[in-house]
Amino acid sequence: MEQESDAYRTSNRSVIALSASFQPLLRFLILLGFVATLYLGGRAVLAGQLSVGTYGFMVFIVQDLLWPFTELGEIFDEYQRAMASVRRVMGLLDSPIEASAYSAVSQATPYGEISFDQITFAYQPHHPVIKNLSLKIPAGATIGIVGATGSGKSTLIKLLLRFYQSQQGDILIDGQDIQTLGLMNLRRHIGWVSQDVFLFHGTVAENIAYGSFEASHDQIIQAAKAAEAHDFIQQLPQRYDTIVGERGQKLSGGQRQRIAIARTILKNPPILVLDEATSAVDNETEAAIQKSLTKITQNRTTIAIAHRLSTIRHSDCIYVMDQGQLMEQGTHESLLAQNRIYANLWRVQSGVEWVKQPLTGN
Repeated sequence: MEQESDAYRTSNRSVIALSASFQPLLRFLILLGFVATLYLGGRAVLAGQLSVGTYGFMVFIVQDLLWPFTELGEIFDEYQRAMASVRRVMGLLDSPIEASAYSAVSQATPYGEISFDQITFAYQPHHPVIKNLSLKIPAGATIGIVGATGSGKSTLIKLLLRFYQSQQGDILIDGQDIQTLGLMNLRRHIGWVSQDVFLFHGTVAENIAYGSFEASHDQIIQAAKAAEAHDFIQQLPQRYDTIVGERGQKLSGGQRQRIAIARTILKNPPILVLDEATSAVDNETEAAIQKSLTKITQNRTTIAIAHRLSTIRHSDCIYVMDQGQLMEQGTHESLLAQNRIYANLWRVQSGVEWVKQPLTGN
């Protein structure tokens, strides 16, 4: 990595030096041509070989012809940058697909039973993020996964969605290895609501219907109502035809989150993944989102990753991860009774362990 950084710095220094010297050199050549025209044309006029009118025309036409060349350096620089970008894009498009997008194995709509069997995964060799983890989620159950940052919670979901492939162990849905399923078939049955919601530059209705392109306008409205998003959409300038801007910049974080939930409701997947879905919103927005989540988690397998323990306290089972391993599991009440990691987290978030310090001063 250090060698690559040094090589990049050296190349960048050479490019900057070339770009910085090209423009002054070009301007000097233009000035030289202009001075030569003035000198030689002036001598020709004094010698009677050239009329004054023609001489004046030559002076102005030379300026019009030469000064556009000053933009040549910028055009050349932009061209090289564009070609470098094109090479990177083409290299990305030509990259081989490691995970098969299609599979000969057909899969009907799953019930939603998920099993992680002896999973081990590492982003870098010899530094496993998840270590020999086994976890079984019954169909239709709602579970919560909590733990400190870096404990492997989100990585577990990425393995389920096949963004990565584990080095050891199997992940099963209804007893079938997900590696035997095509990506389209697998992800069609999983709804994912993440903390970082992606909305494209389009209307509210188009963003809700993304992934369910055949949905009618009435179905879009019903999904928005179920996600507690209909009321604020009605207050937008063009309601469902309002352009949300690039990445939804015209909406607040809570509004973007509810549109993402509406998108998932419209998709109606048998498996729902909530990855920190309420961590970046205020308490009022969180209450509205929680109300909508209560509706959509019914009769489907739900995995909720959360730092706010209040969002998963009513889960059928809560799993506590630490350094890539499952350390505790149980209901909210049973984990509090164990008085270990989960209980400490709950006390910190509920303020039980906060002690007011006496004010000191002169």
